[in-house]
Amino acid sequence: MLKVCKFGGSSLADEEEFLKVKKIVQADPSRRIIVVSAPGRRNSKDNKITDLLYLIYQHQKYKVDYSSLFEEIKKRYLQIAKNLHIVCDLEEEFKNLSQKLAEGQISEEELVSRGEYFAAKLTASYLGYQFIDAASLIHFDYESKVLENETTKAIQDAISKYPQIVVPGFYGSYPNGKICLFSRGGSDVTGSYMAKGSHADLYENWTDVSGFFMADPKIIPNPKKIKEISYSELRELSYMGANVIHEETIIPLTDEEIPLEILNTNHPEEGGTLIKRETPDKTHLITGITGKKGFIALTFLKKRSADKLNSIMSVLSVFQRYQVPIEHIPTSIDSFSVVIEKSLIEERFYDIMADLKKLPDIMSISEDDDIALLAVVGRNMVKKTGTSGRILSIFGQEKINIKLIDQGREEINIIIGISNSDFNKSVEALYNNFSGEKI
Repeated sequence: MLKVCKFGGSSLADEEEFLKVKKIVQADPSRRIIVVSAPGRRNSKDNKITDLLYLIYQHQKYKVDYSSLFEEIKKRYLQIAKNLHIVCDLEEEFKNLSQKLAEGQISEEELVSRGEYFAAKLTASYLGYQFIDAASLIHFDYESKVLENETTKAIQDAISKYPQIVVPGFYGSYPNGKICLFSRGGSDVTGSYMAKGSHADLYENWTDVSGFFMADPKIIPNPKKIKEISYSELRELSYMGANVIHEETIIPLTDEEIPLEILNTNHPEEGGTLIKRETPDKTHLITGITGKKGFIALTFLKKRSADKLNSIMSVLSVFQRYQVPIEHIPTSIDSFSVVIEKSLIEERFYDIMADLKKLPDIMSISEDDDIALLAVVGRNMVKKTGTSGRILSIFGQEKINIKLIDQGREEINIIIGISNSDFNKSVEALYNNFSGEKI
């Protein structure tokens, strides 16, 4: 039996969390591959180490003094080492990092990766495991895509030499050896590649919640916990706002069908959520309700004589040029809309609009910047007719205006667009009506 364990930033925030990690690892000899994030917040007023490192880079770039930030980071790690009597010489590491910063000889990606690097150094020494730098294991091409064959070989070579290893998450290396980062939260994905490359039996992702819940606990008090979900449901829930785990985490696990379990470092006895390709639970109609606020819909009225497909393609080409992803494209006979996350377009909004207004097939453009997207996810919805109709009826009874609705062909999710102000009310209404629903 081999388990890969990834511990998130909240699980490594201070020496008390390190103690919990050690207890968890030592409780099961099969937990032989450990992946760690950079230390997170110790309290609501604290800073994540990764955020501080990004801030240091900006200070350095614009020649603003960053020494207090650097010392704050250094103090966090050295305090953990001191309080836990960890023999790990980080002083020299910080000295080298300081010199690189002073000389401007470090990229933003390398600087930010040091959060995980130092955490892994401490964890390896604390557990008595072998530290292996992720730069030597996770290999990217120059388009920041993981080279799976090279990565798998490197992982297998490492575990053949060392039975117990600790690996920093969040980064790997380009072919030239320079550091390449995953997107934010990417330590989850590092763990997935470690599980795939080592042919692990289970990937445990340890965080500060006991798995996935049917709805956000900030909206619904004590919502039901989801004990088992499928790979597809995990992707939908994560992508649409259930911020327990990175949405790309499941991709490396699918080929070998490695199960993933979300567990709570603070309460390991509670168990968590197990994610597999298939799950035998066919009783619950709805698995989860999630979503995000802050979307904008641009609606395009095309000229009557214009070809609809060409009109849509010309609009999409503008968004492609600015590298802005599209969430949904509702259409009618003479018009169509594109729904976009506002934060991804705000800085370039006027440039994009100027280019869109130049398109010859478009008569007019209107905008609605008050949209939240709500996702109702459930693998069993396909087995029962009338679910979409019930949702429409619930929203009608609650006097919630639906701005758009979309359902995939596989019927695993239903996406509803509403006003931002109706988001919490909508979640409550759906949860109250579906939380006890069985097939």
